[in-house]
Amino acid sequence: MDEPGAPRPLAVVTGASSGIGYHLARCAAEHGYDLVVAADTPLADAVRELEALGARVQAVQADLATTPGVQHLIQAIGGRDVDALMANAGHGLGGSFLAQDFNEILHVINTNIVGTVHLVQHVARGMVARARGRILITGSVAGFMPGSFQAVYNGSKAFIDSFALALRNELKGTEVTISCLMPGPTDTEFFQRADMLDTRWGRAASPTPPTWRASASRPCSRARPTW
Repeated sequence: MDEPGAPRPLAVVTGASSGIGYHLARCAAEHGYDLVVAADTPLADAVRELEALGARVQAVQADLATTPGVQHLIQAIGGRDVDALMANAGHGLGGSFLAQDFNEILHVINTNIVGTVHLVQHVARGMVARARGRILITGSVAGFMPGSFQAVYNGSKAFIDSFALALRNELKGTEVTISCLMPGPTDTEFFQRADMLDTRWGRAASPTPPTWRASASRPCSRARPTW
């Protein structure tokens, strides 16, 4: 148990306004972490609920598909030591590849891949220098299969799954751990935002209406996290 007045560890969670990212942030708060949470949508509701768990929470609203957005988050972290990074920001895009708007395709690639790699490199360098830290990267089981009518998303997650495992091997022997979360269809706003409610996976996840607030009182495991 932490001594009164002792500094609390810091966790950075991206994509934290709802869904998996929100619940990752909640688990971190329940395990005694303060938080920097980031998303491209308003975070006020999530911050209020996380602060109710005793965490000090700093919210950063930024588009992590852009270099300025990632830099904004890095500047918000400042010189603080990051004990845990949960790089969860990402989104999908449904429909025929040839019919999709290229700017939307690029936003998926830049969010899921470029922004994630940028942030992970920055944070991991500090962790390795301190010989301490945990990184959890949200990949997907979708990375193991071609995704017709969601080709760009599946391809981006194939990259992330591979990248996380390669980085884990590179950091073997350091005190920094790399884990890759690979969820299947999950009841979040993901399929609604990706315009994929009419797909088999979208129907399997039953993502409407969003349920993260309704289930927010469900405690996470009290065991020490392994990520």
